[in-house]
Amino acid sequence: MNQPKTTQQDFAVDICSQALTQVRTKAPLVQCITNFVTVNDCANILLAVGGSPTMCQDVREAPEAVSAASALVLNMGAIDMVDSMVATGKAANGAKIPVVLDPVAVGGTALRRDTGTILLEQVAFTVIRGNGSEIRYLAGQASQASGVDVGTGDAVTRENLMVSMEMAKNLAVQIGGVIAVSGVMDIVTDGQRCAVVHNGCATMARITGSGCMLTTLIGAFCGAMPDDAFTATVAAMVSMGVAGELAEAKRLEQGTGNATFRTDLIDAIFNLTPAQLEKGMRCEIYKTTD
Repeated sequence: MNQPKTTQQDFAVDICSQALTQVRTKAPLVQCITNFVTVNDCANILLAVGGSPTMCQDVREAPEAVSAASALVLNMGAIDMVDSMVATGKAANGAKIPVVLDPVAVGGTALRRDTGTILLEQVAFTVIRGNGSEIRYLAGQASQASGVDVGTGDAVTRENLMVSMEMAKNLAVQIGGVIAVSGVMDIVTDGQRCAVVHNGCATMARITGSGCMLTTLIGAFCGAMPDDAFTATVAAMVSMGVAGELAEAKRLEQGTGNATFRTDLIDAIFNLTPAQLEKGMRCEIYKTTD
């Protein structure tokens, strides 16, 4: 890959705020097949952003129910629901409904490796959002994952940013969709454009489900903007990051802990304004030339 040129002006600061407005105007119904640890938080983050959740996941009804949805989110934390995920994913593909995957701990066990393979072979994904270890595994590279957390050597840093962007870009081309790598620095790419998002705070990693909530939020934005998954994903990740910063400022001011932070994070999404988003977003766009 040639040295990317930064073209931040190509991604106007008001694009994310316009995307947020679209979500709240269209109120997309997002169907989620997700894990029992975070199902409540995922439903509440959808309500907070202005969407509507349905947590229908039984294989006997989920494929039928998805026809009414604007987007489908599949979370491999619900590893026992693979049959439902496949059937519902195929139904969503047939109805041209965006499908977002959270490949939780995909390289961690034989079951998860097999499930990841099955899902990628049988379902076309609009977006795959994972941490550095999960995306590295899906890209066919060795990873250092520690359970559901990213391995230290897999995290995106300034030093490995170009290499990480190339890895994500190649995987995006492979799946024909958008790849989002979340961490201290977030990468979003559709194989041609690459966005690097610098928003967020360390406390987001100290609560259960921040990644699951982020993936669900991407589902809401994709449901509202089905023809532009790249912009939708960037806007969702910027929104989550700015909300995290607002919640962290409140935590520091009040001297509270991570449990209160989780509630404040959802509240920050609920109260997020386009002006806050435009003021707080820190995002740059790279376009690569061969």
